[in-house]
Amino acid sequence: MRVSVRISYISGERFGEHDNPAPSGVRISTNVNVVGVEPKGERLAVPFVVTIGYTPSVAQISLKGQAVLSGEKAKLERIRDDYKKRRAPPPVLLQTITNASLIEATILSRTLNIPPPIPLPSLSRPRPKEEEKPSYVG
Repeated sequence: MRVSVRISYISGERFGEHDNPAPSGVRISTNVNVVGVEPKGERLAVPFVVTIGYTPSVAQISLKGQAVLSGEKAKLERIRDDYKKRRAPPPVLLQTITNASLIEATILSRTLNIPPPIPLPSLSRPRPKEEEKPSYVG
């Protein structure tokens, strides 16, 4: 199955002064909502909404778009039927939507001077070496 993501709307708002840095310990939550599954020829169109919230409330980012799925007809029909039965969408669909949205939101976060919505790698501090103790085992 092939998934392509097209983003049609991006909105971001920083709550507070631009010059003030965001407080430490900000938690970021990402919510991906699939709004529908619609046949589009031999493909499926999957409209979605992604919201990214910050706690404490320093900013909010929203994205809307459409994922287009192509592949085997039986798999596409199963995805459509699963949506009608309120079952979870396939992980590959959600992961592709999330990845594309987080890339766009990260670019926007730089403009808004807020923490990016993806965890940045952190360097761990080296632990102080314990004093070497003499060994009584020969």
